[in-house]
Amino acid sequence: MELKESGEMYLETILVLSQNQKNVRSLDIAKYLHYSKPSISRAMGILRNAKYISIDESGYITLTNSGREIAEKIYERHVVISGVLESIGVDKETAAEDACRIEHVISDKSFEALKKSLNMS
Repeated sequence: MELKESGEMYLETILVLSQNQKNVRSLDIAKYLHYSKPSISRAMGILRNAKYISIDESGYITLTNSGREIAEKIYERHVVISGVLESIGVDKETAAEDACRIEHVISDKSFEALKKSLNMS
């Protein structure tokens, strides 16, 4: 199943939240993204059905191996792209916002070339 930008963003958010807290629930994602709880619940159902996440009986969300792989890929893109933008003088907030959009559309080939040009690969 091809994952849409929103799905990638949810997976990345779960990864980021799980780095800062023990358990992640739909409410945490809703607060982090400033989205409604029903939107998050629907998205989590889609991601669970696609086997990108698992949700236990307490409502705690965990990335599956395939979900973690995608989340780490998107998060790496975010970190690298926002870092590049900041290094050329873009303020931190704008760099993060722009990186959020770019990270979902840049091809693997272009991203790898960017990392290579920065001596990161």
